[in-house]
Amino acid sequence: MIEHITDKILAFNREFVSSKAYEPFITDKFPAKRLAILTCMDTRLTVLLQEALGLKNGDAKIIKNAGGLILSETDSAIRSLLVGIYELGVQEVMVVHHSSCGACHMSYSEFKPHMLEHGIPETTLNEWEATGIAEWLEGFHDTEASVRKTVAAIVNHPLVPKDIMVRGFIIDSVTGELSEVL
Repeated sequence: MIEHITDKILAFNREFVSSKAYEPFITDKFPAKRLAILTCMDTRLTVLLQEALGLKNGDAKIIKNAGGLILSETDSAIRSLLVGIYELGVQEVMVVHHSSCGACHMSYSEFKPHMLEHGIPETTLNEWEATGIAEWLEGFHDTEASVRKTVAAIVNHPLVPKDIMVRGFIIDSVTGELSEVL
């Protein structure tokens, strides 16, 4: 029988809970620093981002997606930011993209053959192509421009209050060095 990684995680979790290893992480739902961070889901940032910014559990709401992007006025990232602002007291937003991001080279034309290999029918892809999948799965080619575009999408969103500070950054995926994008 194949042991899946999820099974190993579940076994670890049972031990984590029974040993009360969770106690140092107990906090409430409100971000202590009144901060939200929109960033990429890249695995290199899983621990590095918080360590490089000096954040501990409970300090900030961290919203992650492929590229750390806002794709529309109604996507889940902006929804999460609005919940953070209106429900959880967020007063500042950091947009943090990173060096060597895979979203820089992401495109539907590269995904399509893989989708077909995984058994997604051509007819399904044709239907999605008619709804704009190519634009939806398109990445970006200039990280600084992408940060500026994402910051502007938040600042100019009609439901984001004007008193919310929004700033953009690029973090080095290796060293954690943060550079502001103006």
